[in-house]
Amino acid sequence: MSVVARFEDLASGSATKVMVDGVAVALVRIDSDVYAIGDVCSHANVSLSDGEVWCDEKQLECPRHGSSFSLLTGHPDTLPATQPVAVFDAKVVNGDVHVEVRK
Repeated sequence: MSVVARFEDLASGSATKVMVDGVAVALVRIDSDVYAIGDVCSHANVSLSDGEVWCDEKQLECPRHGSSFSLLTGHPDTLPATQPVAVFDAKVVNGDVHVEVRK
C-alpha cells in the first residue's frame, strides 16, 4: 500500500486526484470514510475527481456526461457509462491515507 495523502487534508464530500504506482486514482472522503476508485470515466476520457460527490449515495459523478459511479463497486448507476471503473483498497493508518492499486 502506498501513502497518498493525509486524511486531515481531504475535505469531506470532495474528490482529489492522486497517482498511485502510475495509476490515476480518485480519492474521496465522506465524513470519516475514504474511498479510492479509478479516476478516468469508463465512457469518456474525463477525470472523475473533477466531478461531484454524492455523499448519501456514495457516488462520484462524471463532470462531462453525468454518469455516477459507485464508490463501493465502481459500477455506473446512470447512463451513458455502462462499464465500471476500478475500485481500490483504501485505509487510514495514523492519519495517513494508504491506497493499494492492483494492476
